[in-house]
Amino acid sequence: MFGNMADMMGLMGKMKDLQSRMKEAQDQLSTITETAESGGGMVKATVNGQKTVIGLEIDQDLINPDDKEMLQDLIVAAVNKAFDNIEPKIKEHLQKATDGVLPNIPGLDLGGFMK
Repeated sequence: MFGNMADMMGLMGKMKDLQSRMKEAQDQLSTITETAESGGGMVKATVNGQKTVIGLEIDQDLINPDDKEMLQDLIVAAVNKAFDNIEPKIKEHLQKATDGVLPNIPGLDLGGFMK
């Protein structure tokens, strides 16, 4: 009877530890960044692990009011590529943050906690 109670208390302690580690990991995601480019480097977008665009560089030669659509397409492409590239960094960061608290469960994706 007391064994089950101790197991339950241990589990609750692990959950509190997990919550604390996840909060800390989420706070640290703003320091993880990724920059991607499009148009041969003429447009560069930088995003952070909290999935926020934190920088955008546009080559002066691209700024042409007559070619607005191409510039928009290049910006979207650079931003989307940066978001795609940061995803593995987010997963790795969250896995390291919860290492030892959660059992290694194949297929467990903690990246979903960030959405």
